[in-house]
Amino acid sequence: MTLQPLTPVNCAGLLQPGFSLLQLDGEVLLFGQKGWPKRSCPTGVFSVRFKCGEMKLRAISFSNDSCYLPPLRCPAVCRLDPYDGLPESYLIHGGRTPNNEISSSLYVLTTDSRGCNRKLTLCCKEKELVGEVPGARYGHTMSVVHSRGKTACVLFGGRSYMPAGERTTESWNSVVDRPPQVFLFDLEFGCCSAHVLPALTDGQSFHLALAREDCVYLIGGHSVASDSRPPRLFRLRVELLQGSPLLSCEALTTGMSISSAIINRTGRAHNYIILGGYQSDSQKRMECSTVSVNESGIHFEPLESPRWTPDITHSRTWFGSSVGEGSILLAVPTEGRPSQADMHYFYKVSFPTEEEAREEEGTQGCSQDSTEYDDSTPLEDSEELYFGREPHELEDSDDGRVDNYNEEDEEDESQAGYWIKCCLGCQVDPNIWEPYYSTELHRPAMIFCSRGEGGHWVHAQCMDLSETLLLRLSQGSKRYFCLDHGGLPHQEMTPPRQVQPLKLTPMKVKDRKTPPTIKMSPAKKLFLRRLFE
Repeated sequence: MTLQPLTPVNCAGLLQPGFSLLQLDGEVLLFGQKGWPKRSCPTGVFSVRFKCGEMKLRAISFSNDSCYLPPLRCPAVCRLDPYDGLPESYLIHGGRTPNNEISSSLYVLTTDSRGCNRKLTLCCKEKELVGEVPGARYGHTMSVVHSRGKTACVLFGGRSYMPAGERTTESWNSVVDRPPQVFLFDLEFGCCSAHVLPALTDGQSFHLALAREDCVYLIGGHSVASDSRPPRLFRLRVELLQGSPLLSCEALTTGMSISSAIINRTGRAHNYIILGGYQSDSQKRMECSTVSVNESGIHFEPLESPRWTPDITHSRTWFGSSVGEGSILLAVPTEGRPSQADMHYFYKVSFPTEEEAREEEGTQGCSQDSTEYDDSTPLEDSEELYFGREPHELEDSDDGRVDNYNEEDEEDESQAGYWIKCCLGCQVDPNIWEPYYSTELHRPAMIFCSRGEGGHWVHAQCMDLSETLLLRLSQGSKRYFCLDHGGLPHQEMTPPRQVQPLKLTPMKVKDRKTPPTIKMSPAKKLFLRRLFE
């Protein structure tokens, strides 16, 4: 077990509490960056690479038929192993956006292709759920269960804002626990159903969920209502019957008081390591534990913790995520150190995996002269850190290429972003600015003026736009001109010309033959009338 400090290379500002690390096609992907995606990486998904004590990010692109994936904090992330001919993928549900809006969407992230330079391209699709759909939430969990040859997803927990009817000005940003309902949805058709179980009486969030076959174990969690972390452990069993599913829940006694912990899998078997988290609001959980899940149930055992550095020991908060089998990325804030350029210290915690443990046992059994094996550090440049590269590519590594993410390449928003001086009478000052429209949160609303060679952005507040007109312009396809260039949409400034309808006159037919007429006297007409009567 080792604790290796990491130096982020121009990317420390992107990692924040609530980010997620995914493993697709041999690569580690960062999802849930800080702030909205910028020009250098519009997808907001990065490939994470570790080498020689450095951490670098590389922008990941999406396929053309992908949907937009916002950067979400604290979503429910679930990995789907390949089955029925489908590739490996990730399910992402809920989470918080940079504007603190809570999402209720479900996204499916898969591998699309790899280019000739082995650059990964992803495909993101939004999955539509029908039936009893779970509401917007974050801090919840999602697990995959297998029963009777079928596969389904189990969603539980989380928190969200107070209902719209109960929110006031003082409690506008207050959050509450979601009701303790268990949502079950099928992956093929998206049919969702909600279930209420007697054993689950209180809502919980930021808990752990471990699944094996048809069972899901819910460990720990935090309750907003009681502001506590009770030592809870539930075993949820799901039977996917032919008609409706059958769910049962049992409370176990070997619970654990923990929240916001990091779970890491150490091999193909259901063996895990729990690291980090909190025992209370002011106390971190410094201990580590191993968890094994088998047919007989779930078992916890204490594990020796790494030698924590003083920065980790004295920090009030910490966060991280699993990098892969036996590896965890850990971050602690640089509290009270304004001289530090980076906001966090980063560490990579490495645990022996099942394969390494078997190799260690074999080495110790075959060689009795190797007495310093336990004190030797693992190789830093192992092949797994290159995420699937061929051995001949290691010498020609492209670490120095310009496609690595660099925060210094981004534009300064104070000069070329939301805080520009849009006109001579610009009223937006970043030091005293307050939201003017209901859609604003941290940045002023802007609208694009189409006049000029390339157009320019102006603040909606400086243009004296009403909120109704601003929403109508943002939803439609009208071109807007600022006050210096008219101040109205193009269609409203130049109304369409009234076209008079054409009068259609019948055309005269040349040499038209008229039917012949017979001239008769009145006496002859009377004779013919009497004749035919």
